[in-house]
Amino acid sequence: MQTAGQLIDVMHSVRFSMSHIYRQLRYWLDCLLLKWVPPSLPAMQLGLHGSSQNPTMLQFFTWDARHPDMSWWKHLAKEAPHLAVLGFTQIWLPPPNKAMEQTGRGYDAYDLWDLGEFDQKGSVATRWGTKEDLLRACNAARQCNMNVIIDAVLNHKLGADRAEAFRAVRVDPLNRLRDIENERPIKGWTAFDFPGRLEKYSSMRWNFNHFTGLDWDELAQTKGIFRISSEIHKGWSRWVDTENGNYDYLLGIDIDHRHPEVRDDLFSWGSWILDTTGASGFRLDAIKHMDRRFLLEFIKRTRNHPGRKRLFAVSEYWSANLQSITPYIRAFHGQTSFFDVPLHENFHRASEAGASYDLRTIFEGSLVKLRPGDAVTFVDNHDTQIGQSLESWVDTNFKAQAYALILLRCHGYPCVFYGDLYPNDECFDEGTSRILKKLLLARKSFAYGPMVDYFEHRNCIGFVRMGDSDHAGCVVVLSNDPMLDLTTSKVRMNVGLHQGSTFHSLFDDTRTVAIDHEGWGAFPSSEDCVEVWIKTGEH
Repeated sequence: MQTAGQLIDVMHSVRFSMSHIYRQLRYWLDCLLLKWVPPSLPAMQLGLHGSSQNPTMLQFFTWDARHPDMSWWKHLAKEAPHLAVLGFTQIWLPPPNKAMEQTGRGYDAYDLWDLGEFDQKGSVATRWGTKEDLLRACNAARQCNMNVIIDAVLNHKLGADRAEAFRAVRVDPLNRLRDIENERPIKGWTAFDFPGRLEKYSSMRWNFNHFTGLDWDELAQTKGIFRISSEIHKGWSRWVDTENGNYDYLLGIDIDHRHPEVRDDLFSWGSWILDTTGASGFRLDAIKHMDRRFLLEFIKRTRNHPGRKRLFAVSEYWSANLQSITPYIRAFHGQTSFFDVPLHENFHRASEAGASYDLRTIFEGSLVKLRPGDAVTFVDNHDTQIGQSLESWVDTNFKAQAYALILLRCHGYPCVFYGDLYPNDECFDEGTSRILKKLLLARKSFAYGPMVDYFEHRNCIGFVRMGDSDHAGCVVVLSNDPMLDLTTSKVRMNVGLHQGSTFHSLFDDTRTVAIDHEGWGAFPSSEDCVEVWIKTGEH
């Protein structure tokens, strides 16, 4: 006879199984419905109009980025010609807005309309420089045929000018739909007057009615998550992620995107920032915490303008679970691309597992495998750095292989991280940077045409880019076992129309592979675990 405890355990097991079945069915339904959702990237401007060059994005900052001799914007202006030579076509800038303090990165957004122009929060310049520096950097990038992408922080504000009294309800941090206190008076830092800007560009002054929640009661000196009882809306938005019951609140003072004054101000800012900087698109921060209907309208409104039909948009929905991302892809219906966080997580796991990781599974569960036309692929970024809240760093034992997998294949749109390319005190590795520069040049000059995979060995895989009328193509081999015998561990691949030719290593032109009369060759990896082979005589 079962005890009450055993019966409860059985009931919990049944509930878990039913929940799992429901999630699986929902995912399969989403995948089925995605067939009617157009891919986003083909409709967007990723590079110079009319150019056949492979497009490539660069995230031009790290979390603690500073330049010892000049502002960050001046650093970008100086580097622009070099970045164009490497093959970059888009530059993702850090948030250009005034932060809550001078050293803030901009994710602690205070005033979106201040780009380093007004004396606010202790300085005129932002962490990155003055508005004049920013505009010169954007112009320098355009002069080198590179587009600029603005990091739009629209979820929250920080650094209010005054505290206000209002009523709010404290909620359970693990279930924001459950109240743990009755509604009561509190005091919060929710009044934004922007005294240094004097209503230039925007006359809106923010108060508690423009927000949904905050994490500090100044009156009781209490930390927690408080849902604001405003005059218009008395609850979280329904159109956000369901993690923690409702994930509208992330940090700071959470913006209510349903409020008509908020919507008007942010819609105006979207067009203004593009007109002011000449940028060609947005990286949308923290979208799982924002009202989806607002974001969709924000993208559509900014795109509905002469010259902006191909506006670029990429959204940060941070989840390694593809099943969580697919409903958002369906909801946005081709209006935005998404960072491929599941692929990044695969790279991170591969770097941790070393030779025990099966390289044949590297794309399993990734966005680029399911929806290549929506996937912005990346290896690391400012959030995944060691010590950050989303730390999931891809170590040097797999960093070069990961970059080869996003840069040299025909699927997805790759984004390179500044910290892997430029010397810095946070995360730089000289060997990785050396290989990365070679891979960038290979993407620019050789990685074109149809792709054929040879994923046959768990520790050594390869693929061929067949080339097109203007490019000869290339062969890529990578491994994750430094103990492999390079003389015997080879991937046999067919290079198509290059029968009887010779291929040589892009990294060491003394290394060669002979191609037989049927187009087959046996291609080894290298001591760096990444090798790119090109036809001898091609440059």
